[in-house]
Amino acid sequence: MTSCYFAYGSNMNPARMRARGLRFLTAEAASLRGFKLVFNKQSHCKPSVAYANVQQASNCHVEGVLYTLASIDNLRLMDHFEGTPVRYSRECMHVHTSSGQRATWIYLANPAYINNALLPESSYLAHLLAGRQFLSSEYIDILTGHESVYSEPLLGEQGLLRNA
Repeated sequence: MTSCYFAYGSNMNPARMRARGLRFLTAEAASLRGFKLVFNKQSHCKPSVAYANVQQASNCHVEGVLYTLASIDNLRLMDHFEGTPVRYSRECMHVHTSSGQRATWIYLANPAYINNALLPESSYLAHLLAGRQFLSSEYIDILTGHESVYSEPLLGEQGLLRNA
């Protein structure tokens, strides 16, 4: 069983991972080919807001962060934060890194929570952009230019963005 997790949403922010108590050994740039990033997963806490999801799409890719988790307990904790198995399902897929293809866990929004009429909050997009060291400049431009609903940045302990 793989101990890798591919983050394409707010968990691209390594500080967010740490603030949630998720321990990882390494973090590296990765891409999921044959998929595109969409913001169509309806928030459980704020039903008028969208979170990240991926959707199959030819000739597209999703950039993100491949974390090697410190233990299987971290995967169970991830399930809690992602609302698995109700809001997201956890699937094993392959991503591409500079060192080749890797098997990893990835979370996909369950159909009952998909709503294509929503936008993400600006504070949520800030979490994605906090992973900019792992992203191409073109992908950063896409995220920066994505339409969003304005929200005040939320500060947690030590000035870190917390769950929006």
